[in-house]
Amino acid sequence: MPTSPREVIEKDLFKVIKQKHGTNIHTFISEKVTPVAGDISLENLGVTDIDLLNEMRRQVEVVVSSAATTKFDERYDVAFAINALGVKHVSSFVNECTNIKLLLHVSTAYVSGERSGIILETPFKMGETLNGKNNLNIKEEKKMILETHRQLVIEKANEEAISSAMKNFGIQRAKLHGWPNTYVFTKAMGEMLLLEGLRQDVSLVVLRPTIITSTYKEPFPGWIEGIKTIDSYIATYARGRTSTFLGDPSKVLDFVVEYANMILFGAFNAWYFNVERSINIIFRFADLYKPYSLITMIFDDTNLKKLHCIMKESFKDEMKTFFFDAKSIEWEGYFMNIHFPGLVKHSFRK
Repeated sequence: MPTSPREVIEKDLFKVIKQKHGTNIHTFISEKVTPVAGDISLENLGVTDIDLLNEMRRQVEVVVSSAATTKFDERYDVAFAINALGVKHVSSFVNECTNIKLLLHVSTAYVSGERSGIILETPFKMGETLNGKNNLNIKEEKKMILETHRQLVIEKANEEAISSAMKNFGIQRAKLHGWPNTYVFTKAMGEMLLLEGLRQDVSLVVLRPTIITSTYKEPFPGWIEGIKTIDSYIATYARGRTSTFLGDPSKVLDFVVEYANMILFGAFNAWYFNVERSINIIFRFADLYKPYSLITMIFDDTNLKKLHCIMKESFKDEMKTFFFDAKSIEWEGYFMNIHFPGLVKHSFRK
């Protein structure tokens, strides 16, 4: 992982502006960007320099909140701190920004859980659950996390045992309230905390994407960093570790999501040599990914269509720059000519 702004700039992602500005690239970036070290799981985003914090509050006009842990079975304490409390901390910071114009928060379409049919873009009410059975109290969830971790420490559990227990605890709490895993459960709580705590005069956009893959056009086709959810299985297939695909031909699946999870059962066989252990792991991941590989939901995109129409009618020049018409994408060509080559170039080689 990069540890300095200079290392970040050296990434392939910036090659277009490096070609444009040449040796002046660092001067150009320094005039545009001020890096600030922080941690959204902490109050004030982990910024301890009060003068710097006040300067940020005065100058920041737009906040893009995209930091998250995306592991489906992340430790509950970790996922809660980042995906739930982290959003609350971002909201608190925005509330103190005197010139704030917009907060854009990136959530996930899968906060809808395993429901079927058309999924509307409706916000969560505080304490709402997907199964409607147990009222969700986020403050109590925090207390239970702290108490569970404290008890494990008292029992002198080692770090591996603590990690395993906290992962299982997260899945348990998620399923109690109707969500399939810790990731989407904590992302849903993040949305609740955001809507409850944000100033009413702040413009808010909540994005709920599905599975995110490599860039389509900008800054160039096929850029991606690391092996993401979908790509871990593509990588396993590409390296010859599996030739098995799992799917249900009777289901109507999102192409990206379907492809990611059809490979599931074969993906882990080469990683574990003990057969009994392999089977247990396969079933664990099958349970984790079932909501995405066998989905029966259709995500409503009315708001996106409205925005597209407004852009098309009133902002034709901007439409060329801010392209987002997924209907125009030829998906087989995208995967074969853009995404797969991008994976090989930017992720597999590492």
